[in-house]
Amino acid sequence: MPNYLSPGIYVEEVSTGNKPIGMCGTSTAAFIGLAPAKNERVNEAVACNNWAEFCKIFVTGETKSTDLSHAVYSFFNNGGSRCYIVNIGDQGTVAGDARERSGLCALETVDEIAIVAAPGFSDDISQKALLTHCENLMDRFAILDSPASVNNIDALKKLNTDLGKVSDVTKVDTSEKPGDNNSQGHRPRNSDGGYGAFYFPWFKTIDALQPKNIVSISPSGAIAGIYARSDATRGVHKAPANELVKGAISLTYNISRAEQGELNRKGVNVIRTFPDGIRVWGARTLASEASEWRYVSVRRTCNMIKESIQEGTNWTVFEPNDMMTWKSIERDIRAFLMRVWRDGALLGATPEQAFFVKCDAETNPAEIRDAGQLIAEIGIAPVKPAEFIIFRIGQWSSEAESTSSAGG
Repeated sequence: MPNYLSPGIYVEEVSTGNKPIGMCGTSTAAFIGLAPAKNERVNEAVACNNWAEFCKIFVTGETKSTDLSHAVYSFFNNGGSRCYIVNIGDQGTVAGDARERSGLCALETVDEIAIVAAPGFSDDISQKALLTHCENLMDRFAILDSPASVNNIDALKKLNTDLGKVSDVTKVDTSEKPGDNNSQGHRPRNSDGGYGAFYFPWFKTIDALQPKNIVSISPSGAIAGIYARSDATRGVHKAPANELVKGAISLTYNISRAEQGELNRKGVNVIRTFPDGIRVWGARTLASEASEWRYVSVRRTCNMIKESIQEGTNWTVFEPNDMMTWKSIERDIRAFLMRVWRDGALLGATPEQAFFVKCDAETNPAEIRDAGQLIAEIGIAPVKPAEFIIFRIGQWSSEAESTSSAGG
């Protein structure tokens, strides 16, 4: 407290106690794969804000395009604005070594990342490694590519079903390569949390490094850019579907409406050709149909809310576990969720219908406080996409209606 010695008026600055929670970013992507200059910045998470930056670092001399370079160009071309690149060099696998922080492990310390993809890696081990990475960190979402060529959708349905199994496993042993059958180094996964989505098919476009060539590229780069574009224009709660794929000339496999009906139930998000262009026509995760996490927008919205609250309430660690702290937490989270509701991300005519926050003596009894824990219970009602639009149309006879009215 200052000393007041001379009579007069004194003005003090005091804290109001409000600590607003800001919304974390949702559109920063990470791409892992082989760069055109395969020996540049190997196993480092390198930030790139545009295509020119990527070329300056990872393209040298007469280097040829790779799945990674195709994806990065397509990402920026479709609305992406910032991404991280991990060049795996001669390593040949995205799984990498945790001790050396190679492969996917190089991305674990970058909190900014919200989307992860390994362009062109459609093998079972790589895709399960991507899913496990996102499921373990719980703040990012995996975009998975289909194989380059698919002759029939039955094989595609089986592949996606295997990826989505709740009891499935993934390899964490860096000594194994795609195709190995070694059973060591596995751990269980829970894919029903919906931390990844699968897209099909690949599409043809102009090669960014060799513009005279038309090449087939995997969809993950464009999809990540569409996520970013949709987030910026509509918000993360809007399903990133019914969106044009910029740069796409044609698809490597044209899907019929009947085929999509089968694939959609299996969680395969298809890209289709329409009169006005090539569009993403699916918004499902790998979670089962019965799961509450079956939509991409729901999972990504919840990721945003979780991380925003976590970052915005860091100040509470080691604060007194008392009523004043409880009320501050409840107030700040409620104010944040009010903004989320007003943005249209939560369903309800009133805030009370859209969410609740409870942090008091009931959620924090003596035994919880003695354990050094502080618990706040939060419930949200995220909006879900209108996946099936149904108009019920029947015949109506205006003459019969007029006769009935006159006779009555």
